Amino acid sequence: MIYVDTSSLLKLFLTDAHSPQVDLAISEERVVAVSSLTELEACIQIKALSLGGKISHAKARRIREGLSLTLIKSPFLRRRLTGSIFKAAMAQHEAATVHCRSLDRLHLAAMEELGIKRLMTHDARQAAVALEMGYQIISPGL
Repeated sequence: MIYVDTSSLLKLFLTDAHSPQVDLAISEERVVAVSSLTELEACIQIKALSLGGKISHAKARRIREGLSLTLIKSPFLRRRLTGSIFKAAMAQHEAATVHCRSLDRLHLAAMEELGIKRLMTHDARQAAVALEMGYQIISPGL
C-alpha cells in the first residue's frame, strides 16, 4: 500500500510533465490510500486555481467530479482520519530535526495512523522529512 499526497494526486487531473509517470506508477500499485486530508487539500487547490483565474469554474467542476469518480475505483482506497492525527503530528514535530510545514506534518501523521510506510509525493521538503522518519518515497518522473 502507498499513501498519495496532494502534490502527486493532482497530477492525474492537472497535467504537467510528470503526469504520465504518476499515472503509470499508480496503475502499478495494488492499493493507493487517499486520506480525507489529501482529498480536502486537493479540492481546496482546485478551487484556488479557479478563483485565481488559472482554470475556469467549469473546468474546476469537471476536475472535482473526476476526482470523486476516480477515488471510488481501484486501486484507490479512501481513508478517513480521526482527530488523533494532531497528537501524532505534534509528537513527530517535537522529535524532528528537519523542519516540516503543517500540512505535510499532518500527512505524515496520517500515514502513521494508517500504518503506511510508503509515500508518493512531488514535494521535496515533505520527502526529506519522510525519509528522516524511515518512510520509502516514490516521486514518479523526478
